[in-house]
Amino acid sequence: MLWARRPELAARINRERVNADYAPGFRLPDGLVATADLGAAAAGADLIVMAVPSHGFRAVFAELAPNVAPEAPIVSLTKGIEQETLATMTQVVAQEASGRDPARAGVLTGPNLAPEIAAGQPAAAVVAIEDQGAALEIQRVFMGPTFRVYTNDDVIGCELGGSLKNVMAIASGMSDGLGFGDNSRATLITRALAELTRLGVELGGRPQTFAGLAGMGDLIATCSSTRSRNHQVGVGLAQGKSTEEIVDEMNMVAEGVKTTRSVLDLARETGVEAPIAEQVGRVLHDGVHPREAMLHLMTRKARAE
Repeated sequence: MLWARRPELAARINRERVNADYAPGFRLPDGLVATADLGAAAAGADLIVMAVPSHGFRAVFAELAPNVAPEAPIVSLTKGIEQETLATMTQVVAQEASGRDPARAGVLTGPNLAPEIAAGQPAAAVVAIEDQGAALEIQRVFMGPTFRVYTNDDVIGCELGGSLKNVMAIASGMSDGLGFGDNSRATLITRALAELTRLGVELGGRPQTFAGLAGMGDLIATCSSTRSRNHQVGVGLAQGKSTEEIVDEMNMVAEGVKTTRSVLDLARETGVEAPIAEQVGRVLHDGVHPREAMLHLMTRKARAE
């Protein structure tokens, strides 16, 4: 059962078996039913998967929650942080459904660019949820010959890895858009991993989580792929486009644009140094040119690795 905001989109999916707006070229399974009725989508569900952007996640889940069976695990695919509260999506679930067991809310994350998954190309992900019974159940549901799923109980670490890397992907896109090469990208990805690990550990994640699929794996894919929406934002900024122009041209949400402010707020609250995120913020919100931002990063005070 798939929920769509627009009734006409739900009807077209049911009729044509294709979501031409967001996944053109991929036929959807005949057993899938689309609906614009949120209550109907949740009714009787054994598992709820939330793929709603972070800025709309709370409102949708608050409406959905009364229709969700108490024992049904909730899995977030959203790689973002709520701007107003700096909450992750599982924290939003816990706040909006206080009577539910928070250990049965988790996240599925990793290097999972949607067109490649839909095409059946080999990929892996990690499902992070504290309830180990639910973890094994979700792993069984999603596991397939081209999609390998690992389990993890570091929910906050996995959520932060998926969210923080989007900001770094914008920086990588800026580097590529400026015409810089492989050395530049490798340098940026390596230092980005150090930065998101510092912040993620300070916020409660485990260091090893950020060396896995939710951290390094997702970071490499998103910083390297032209399919990445956040990477596309960075390229557009380097080409002289404004943030508003780039967002208006995109058919889908680039979480990193909104998440950058949240990441900077979290870095300030925790006293963690986040130089890459700071420069992405300057470009996005202060009109600084990407070339100036890159120069600022390269001319910071020398230090030990």
